[in-house]
Amino acid sequence: MSRADSAAENMTAERMNCAQSVLTAYCPELGLDLSQALKVAIGFGGGMGRTGNTCGAVTGAYMVLGLRQDVTPENTTQIKTRAYQLVKDFNRKFIEKNGSIMCRDLLGCDLSTAEGQAYAKEKGLTKTVCPCLVRDSIEILEEMNEE
Repeated sequence: MSRADSAAENMTAERMNCAQSVLTAYCPELGLDLSQALKVAIGFGGGMGRTGNTCGAVTGAYMVLGLRQDVTPENTTQIKTRAYQLVKDFNRKFIEKNGSIMCRDLLGCDLSTAEGQAYAKEKGLTKTVCPCLVRDSIEILEEMNEE
């Protein structure tokens, strides 16, 4: 099973939120402890704590992009500039595929409201739309890693 498929399955089975699904897919590569990754990414689901802002699959990818950097106190400024460019490149590619990086736009509802949460549950969006976004994020990360 591919990394993207495994992460999408975690999302579909509702074991993890979107950010956790993306970040934990990279634990072995990054030498990251699974428990720590789950903790770090827990607040990013639902567009940053169910606020409908930046998609958790996107913020999970940002975490991966950052963790791939060899940053030290001496090179922080240089690496930060590189990381910001990687985030911009990721955003461009994700928007090309999905039209937005905003959770509320991607789901067509606002998870910060009870009505939006009810709509998402009724339509099964975390089992249909979100796994596709997780898969897209990982595919973009894989593509960027090859460049």
